[in-house]
Amino acid sequence: MTHLLAIYDMDRTVTVTGTYTGFLIHVARAMAPWRLILLPCVVLLMLAYVVKLISRQRLKELNQALMVGYNVERARLMPHVESYADKVIAANVRQGALAQIAQDRADGYTLVLATASYRLYVEPIARRLGFDAVIATDHLSQDLRYVRAKIAGENCYDTGKLRMIKAWMTAQAIDRSDAHIRAYSDHVSDAPMLEFADLPFAANPHRRLALLAQARGWPRVDWD
Repeated sequence: MTHLLAIYDMDRTVTVTGTYTGFLIHVARAMAPWRLILLPCVVLLMLAYVVKLISRQRLKELNQALMVGYNVERARLMPHVESYADKVIAANVRQGALAQIAQDRADGYTLVLATASYRLYVEPIARRLGFDAVIATDHLSQDLRYVRAKIAGENCYDTGKLRMIKAWMTAQAIDRSDAHIRAYSDHVSDAPMLEFADLPFAANPHRRLALLAQARGWPRVDWD
C-alpha cells in the first residue's frame, strides 16, 4: 500500500503573512491590553536573536511570556485562540493554496500541516482548512490546565521539522519506502523537508529558496 502524503508549511506558504506575531498581539489585546506596551521588548528580543544572543526557541518562549503570560489558564485562552483562527481564515489565506489543498485532497492525499508555529493555534486553523494532521511546535504540558510559555521538545523548524515529520510517520506506521510525498514551502529553512519529498514545490518562494529550487529543478508555484 502506498501512503499519499501532502505536507504543507503554513506561514507565508498557506498564509499570506506570518501568524505568530499576530497571534501574540491578538491574545494580548483580548486578555490583557496593557501587555501591548511591552511590544518594544519583543523587538529587542528579535534583535538579540539576530545577533545570536538567544536561540529561536528561547525567543518564542520569552515573547509568549511577555505578550500572553508565562502561565495562562487554558479555558480562558482558548476562545481567543479560536477567534484568532477565524481571523486567519478570513483574511490571511492564499486562494491558490486553498485550491491546491482541495486538489491534493481530491487526489487522495493525507493532508499534513507541518509548521514551526505553536500547535495551540495551528490546530484550529488546520481544522478549518481541512487538514488531517498537524506537526507543530508543542508547549510543555500541552494537555494540562495551564498553557506555559515553555516549548516541549524541539522547535518544529529546519532539520527539527524533518525529524518531527519522520517521527510522526513512524507513529503512524508509515514507512518512507511505502509513501509518496508532495511538500510545499516558501522558505529555504524547509530545504530538508523538500529534499525528503518525492515532489517538492517552492511555493511563493523567497529569493534563497527560489534560487535553490532552480538549481535542484524543483517546481515553483506562486499562489498570490
